[in-house]
Amino acid sequence: MQSQLDTLRQYTTVVADTGDFETMREHRPTDATTNPSLILKAVQKEAYRPLLDRVLADYPHASPAETIDRLLIAFGKEILAIVPGRVSTEVDARLSFDTQATIARARQIIALYEAQGVARERVLIKIASSWEGIQAARTLQGEGIACNLTLLFSLTQAVACAQAKVQLISPFVGRIYDWHKKSQGSQWNEAANAGVNDPGVQSVRGIYNYYKAHGIATEVMGASFRNIGQIQALAGCDLLTISPELLGQLAASQEPLSRQLDAQEALRNPPPLREDNEAAFRFNLNEDAMATEKLAEGIRVFVADAVKLDALVKAAGSKA
Repeated sequence: MQSQLDTLRQYTTVVADTGDFETMREHRPTDATTNPSLILKAVQKEAYRPLLDRVLADYPHASPAETIDRLLIAFGKEILAIVPGRVSTEVDARLSFDTQATIARARQIIALYEAQGVARERVLIKIASSWEGIQAARTLQGEGIACNLTLLFSLTQAVACAQAKVQLISPFVGRIYDWHKKSQGSQWNEAANAGVNDPGVQSVRGIYNYYKAHGIATEVMGASFRNIGQIQALAGCDLLTISPELLGQLAASQEPLSRQLDAQEALRNPPPLREDNEAAFRFNLNEDAMATEKLAEGIRVFVADAVKLDALVKAAGSKA
């Protein structure tokens, strides 16, 4: 019998949410996504330390920012030797509220990839879904630099991304689930909020249906899963980026898996088209406590890990 992972591939592009090369070789995803937390985790393992050592040896006079970007690109190039599709490489989260600095950093990352012989079509520049980040993506998309807008928790952010014509968005299922579970406390009913009733799943379904109903080309990639039930409930989404642990669980299961999201279904009852401007974006995001809190928290976490990665690289450089 076919595994659930292989069945899922019939409906959805499977993406590995990891910096671990062996996981990618084992589960054969089409694409891969990384972030500062994943790269920090990977580079502390002995198996991946040679990548850092090589970057430090080859570019001894690079600035700290350039060294980090070159490390990210070293990981990205190795990943692209394994997966047939694209890799997402993240702009420093400390630039999340600076449009021009985000644009400049993204251009640098693409230039460094191209200098290594990697076509820009195989790279997605990952940017936080702040207003400033989305506007940076608007400019970059116009230059042929494809973007993945991450830390996305609401239709408000998704609408702005669609208006900016970004390539792909990553709505975070698990972190939405986490917020609602914490908010309800002792009143939380796990069984009643599972599968299609999971608040994170419902958020992604709403965004997916909005995009398909209005012919929006931006790809939807569900992310940040806490269990395989959330993944099963989103079978049919354009892409799903999945951690090594959950990839393993899907590969080990032979239970039936059916398609849950369908573009044709979305056309039958289309939601109204929204034309939000900056003021509407900021107001609607502010009205959504969950999205506001999770976006801010997500940026803080990525910034903290970027600072740790800076320190690790600096310490390694002093020993080189």
